[in-house]
Parts: sequence; structure tokens; C-alpha cells
Amino acid sequence: MIPEEKIQQILDRHDYLQHAMSNPSEMAGESFAKVSKEFSDLGPVVEKATELRDLASEMADLAEMMTDEDSDAEMRGMAEGEFHEAKAKMPKLEKELSLLLLPKDAADDRSSILEIRAGTGGDEAALFAGDLYRMYQRYAEIKGWKLELISSSAGEMGGYKEIVVNVKGKGVFARLKFESGVHRVQRVPQTESSGRIHTSAATVAVLPEPEEVDVEIEDKDIRIDVFRASGPGGQSVNTTDSAIRITHLATGLVVQQQDEKSQHKNKAKAMRVLRARLYDYQRAIVDAERAEQRKGQVGSGDRSERIRTYNFPQGRITDHRINLTLQKLDKVLAGEGLEEVITALIAEDQAAKLAAMEAVD
Repeated sequence: MIPEEKIQQILDRHDYLQHAMSNPSEMAGESFAKVSKEFSDLGPVVEKATELRDLASEMADLAEMMTDEDSDAEMRGMAEGEFHEAKAKMPKLEKELSLLLLPKDAADDRSSILEIRAGTGGDEAALFAGDLYRMYQRYAEIKGWKLELISSSAGEMGGYKEIVVNVKGKGVFARLKFESGVHRVQRVPQTESSGRIHTSAATVAVLPEPEEVDVEIEDKDIRIDVFRASGPGGQSVNTTDSAIRITHLATGLVVQQQDEKSQHKNKAKAMRVLRARLYDYQRAIVDAERAEQRKGQVGSGDRSERIRTYNFPQGRITDHRINLTLQKLDKVLAGEGLEEVITALIAEDQAAKLAAMEAVD
């Protein structure tokens, strides 16, 4: 049960923020934008806390009526029935409020950089990387998000050796962050004459897209190499030094971009990816410091961690982190079934965080 003093703290903070917004001179150094955002974020929490408090007050009144000897038996019976109805609502309300009180990931509302790379399996891995990209592309369409291609390298028989896109929309990272890791596929390749099942893999990385103020990159922090682009492209792509390689000196992170014919455009795209990778790198350091607290959660998002298997012969998809198996591989790959997997992952993560919060309390 959520302590009354905790609910009161929330209501008091909400009242303070409301007062501060009406009296900017009393903000004690806090920016209006920051105060306004916190006030907005607290809105649903206050609404649920008020609902919980009202229900507790109603139960107290009903309990008093149940024991009032001056009331007739029928009134006491009605009060008892209403009391049990109200009591049955309490656990659901408490859980809803507890979920709202969970620490928020500051990056959850952000757009993301989605990187998919073929792993073990050669041409088959590249084809699978293409399948994953189309799955996320369709899922993004369902969610109303927009995709912007940053770079790609096609496989020899189709699919992608690597593809990097910017997924734009509200709450993208919150929905996609558990997709980071190794995705494994089991199927019979088209080139396999004996019908033998092969296992291949592709790696997915989902990086929250930072604002420029989140990650400051100065010229002295990086080395930029310019070279001639290789591979298919427009006529000028192979005849001008338009490709860009940016190395972040302190971390050794390297981003290469050559899809555009313009050196300026390639540099701009490379800087966006570098900024996202640096932001992810900085977040990983903070997460490592909380490693003990994270043991029970869905996963670290480590790109070396095998998270999911797509079994084509049996039409089955299995997420190994939460032991979820669905016999709807086609729907998941079509994008529409992916929501069920993502929702289950988020629910498991929330349950782990709730358990950790209750253990602390």
C-alpha cells in the first residue's frame, strides 16, 4: 500500500509547481520550461493519487456506517456491500499509481537511431536483416512514426549488410529500446537444395536521439577523414571525395557516411549518428553503475545478448528474456504482431521495477 505521506508529498509538489508558474519570480532559479514540464508530467499522477485518496475516504465513511448501531440493518448491509466493492477497486488503483511513480527514463519520449547489421550467416544474415528492417518499417507506419534513411549497404543477394535509419515520433525509444540485441533466425535458405535449416543472426541497436545540448562535440574532440566513396551510387559518387569518416578521439567511436553525393550532407548525417552513439555510451556508463539494481530487469540492451529467435519452419517467435513464445511469426514480421511482444517486454520491465521499489520501501 502506498503511504499517505507519499501521496501528500506528490500533491504538495504539484501545488508548489502550480504556484511557481503563476509567480515566476519565486521559481528559485528553475526555468519556466522545466517547471512547466514537471507540472505536466505530475498531472496524471495527481489525478490517480486523488482518486485513490477519495476511495480511501469513501471506505472509511462506509466502515463507520457499517458499525453505526443507530442505522437499521438494511442501511448497514448496503454500506457493507459498497465497502467491499470499493475495497476490490483499491489494488488496481494502487498498482496504476505505483506504475506512474516509477522513475522515468528521460529518453523515452525521444526519436531514435535504429541500426541493423547482418551478423553470422553471410547472405542469409543480410536477407534476415532486410526482414527485420521491413518489420520495423511496418511497425513505424502503424504507430504513425516517420523513417529517414541515414545510410545503407545492400547485401549481394538482397537485404542489407547494414542499414541505419532515424525513426521520428513521440515515444519511439520507449517502444523500441528493448529491441537492442542479437536476433536469430532459423529457416531453410532459398539457396539450400537439401532443405537443411540454417541459423543466422542480425544485430539491432536502438539509440535515443539526443538534443545538441545533451552531447557537446567540439572540433578538437574529433578527427574527420574525407575519402572517395565506393560501391553503387550516382555517377559522381565514385569520382569525388564526398565520403566522411568521423572518429571521436576520447572514446574511439567511428562513424562513416557515404550515401550522399554531398560531403556536407554526409558530414551532417555522420554527426547525428555520432551524437546518438555518444549519448548511448554516456547512458551505458550510468547504467553500469546501477548494474546490481538492474539484474532482475528485462535486459541490459547489450548488443551481444541474444534476445529473440525467429523459427520459420514452425512459424514461431520466442523472446528469450521473458520466455514468451508466439505462434504468429508472419504477423510479427508484418509489424502488426510486434506490439504484443513489445507490450509484454514493457510489462515485465515495469513489474521488475515495481518489485525493486517495494523492496526498497
